[in-house]
Amino acid sequence: MSQIAYKKLVRDNIPDIIRAQGKTPIVRTLSDEEYMICLKEKLIEEVNEFIADSNIEEFGDILEVMDAIKKYMNFTDADVTDAKNVKGIKNGSFDKKIFLEVVKC
Repeated sequence: MSQIAYKKLVRDNIPDIIRAQGKTPIVRTLSDEEYMICLKEKLIEEVNEFIADSNIEEFGDILEVMDAIKKYMNFTDADVTDAKNVKGIKNGSFDKKIFLEVVKC
């Protein structure tokens, strides 16, 4: 019997999907510390997938991971919006497509 090692955080239904395919997933529940590490790794994975193939599904995957991080960190939507708005007021947004080439000193 062959096996493939993934060693990564997966969506909650993935083990059931694997079982439905007649395969046996070996899983464990992460500690809180491991979970946050894995969420960060998953975010990088999903961003890289979006960079490689910029479509709405990949964008949605990024948001799914961000929502999990937000929930784990106990950030409310209002907290996140407030932090975004404060930074936007202070530094601006990205609407003007400004690319900083050099700062002469």
